[in-house]
Amino acid sequence: MAKCRVCGKENALISKFLGLCKRCIAERFSNVRRRLKNLHHTTRIAFNLPLEPPNTPTGIVCQQCVNQCRMGKGESGFCSLRTNEHGKIVQKAGTEKIGFAQYYYDPLPTNCVASWVCPEGKEMESVEDRLIVSPWRREKNLAVFYESCTFNCLFCQNWHYRQRLESPTRISAAELAAQVDDETSCICYFGGDPASQMAHALKTSKLAIEARKSNPPRICWETNGSMRRDLLKSAAELSLKSGGCVKFDLKAFNRDLHWALTGCSNHQTLSNFKWLAAFAKRRKEPPLLIASTLLVPGYVDEPEIEQLARFIASVNPEIPYSLLAFRPQFYLSDLPTTSLQHAETARDICLQAGLQQVNIGNKHLLTPKTYS
Repeated sequence: MAKCRVCGKENALISKFLGLCKRCIAERFSNVRRRLKNLHHTTRIAFNLPLEPPNTPTGIVCQQCVNQCRMGKGESGFCSLRTNEHGKIVQKAGTEKIGFAQYYYDPLPTNCVASWVCPEGKEMESVEDRLIVSPWRREKNLAVFYESCTFNCLFCQNWHYRQRLESPTRISAAELAAQVDDETSCICYFGGDPASQMAHALKTSKLAIEARKSNPPRICWETNGSMRRDLLKSAAELSLKSGGCVKFDLKAFNRDLHWALTGCSNHQTLSNFKWLAAFAKRRKEPPLLIASTLLVPGYVDEPEIEQLARFIASVNPEIPYSLLAFRPQFYLSDLPTTSLQHAETARDICLQAGLQQVNIGNKHLLTPKTYS
């Protein structure tokens, strides 16, 4: 049990680390912003990461993502991959040549956010360029984990990569593309997040497709959607032509709650989602755009899900939406696992909001108990 430092509320759905309930974050953000900012700084210091996106008036602006880091001389961007050295932006990784990433093979079918709408073994014809994609009865997925991120999610499910930041795994786009063989059905970029290393992922994808024109891999993305629009467009075009998909992880709809949980704005994510929803109408099956949200107890609650569901339905009610069970992790490790009741109620809310395809993911994590 934890107590909210503002309203005094006490229950199991308040993170001890945050010390704030969802209501006070959403309704009294100006009063709690400084505390939240300091907490995010604490989590960044622990891994020797820049505390926040730099905003030096005379700095050089990096335009890769929503953070728009304005780096003064010697300063690094929020993702830590780019630095202003002598008045020029120097990139450690995330270029067409080098990325900080690890890869592994997942046997198919795999526990992918899009697995419930993925066309297992189905042959389809893409609308654009009339490309015929060969039957997808292959054995494995090439999972590419990028060791960097544009957000600072306090509930990160894959936070362990931060422990390796001092000695990241370096891999060229050519080397990564060469890992695609005849049994590789698809490439999925996730992390961390590919948003911070889009040039590397795009180059890898093009090389992999070019090398296997007669049997190209599907190109899929799992992202927070914070990248620059033209980079998203390039990613979406590759997925459209190859039969892959773009999976947007919508953390929260309320802008203040989103900032509290991720340390970043969601305006680019929501704007990109709306744009991609229109773009995705070029191909109905398999769906090009898929949304997901982690059901964080106490914070991503029923009202929050209703807002997200209404937003998704407003742009296209046919977009598949997956509600993911939360496993206590990182700085929100004291919260309970998502309950079955929470997940089922959230699904019903989504359907009532007009969404036509709603899934509950990570069911093995759900607890049958309701929150006390």
